[in-house]
Amino acid sequence: AMNIDSLGEGKIEILYDHGLVKNVADLYDLTYDRIFGLEKVIPAEEGKKEKRISFREKTAENIIRGIEQSKSVPFPRVLYALGIRYVGETVAKKLAVRFKNIDNLMAASFDELVATEEIGEKIAESVIRFFQKPEHREMIKRLKAHGVQMQLEEKENAAPALLQGKSFVVSGVFERHSRNEIKELIERYGGKNVSSISSKTDYVLAGANMGPAKKQKAEKLGIPIISEEDFEEMIRQ
Repeated sequence: AMNIDSLGEGKIEILYDHGLVKNVADLYDLTYDRIFGLEKVIPAEEGKKEKRISFREKTAENIIRGIEQSKSVPFPRVLYALGIRYVGETVAKKLAVRFKNIDNLMAASFDELVATEEIGEKIAESVIRFFQKPEHREMIKRLKAHGVQMQLEEKENAAPALLQGKSFVVSGVFERHSRNEIKELIERYGGKNVSSISSKTDYVLAGANMGPAKKQKAEKLGIPIISEEDFEEMIRQ
């Protein structure tokens, strides 16, 4: 989740086996001298030779460089990488957009969490339990000290509220964006995603293969059905 290409599962296992990494914050305490020369021998399977994974000069350099570069990974990805139960990549993005930084999220109440789109009681309880644990709060403190991104970048917050107060139902398949990307754009520009069409819905953003029932309901209620191109025009400055 932290996009460290030089650090695959096998190398993580070596670091874990040597007691160097127990959680994501431990990665940022690693130095070249601490990891150079580490190795692990994977026993041979039937008909195959044993495999040896070693941290030689180039490997160690690439790992340390990759860890340093990961400090620029955006806050939503960092939040996902924390390993909070039920918080996948999509949920992490929604929490990041809603609370803006890790301190706000750690201080969030149950009611504030469930008021966030797609955050149900199970996820809210899991988030609260995670941040209540002293070892997790200490991990966050260490990550912040190492310069890992713990808030949305200004450019992620800077979009004008062109869709403020408008609610959208997104349906179908789109050419230039995934459905999740479109939903993120709606929220970034101040709009709100809703799952079902009602008289309070402002727009239905329709892609290919939109369900006929949704189309019929939108037409019956007089709700504008817009295309991907229409939507792009709405958010174009």
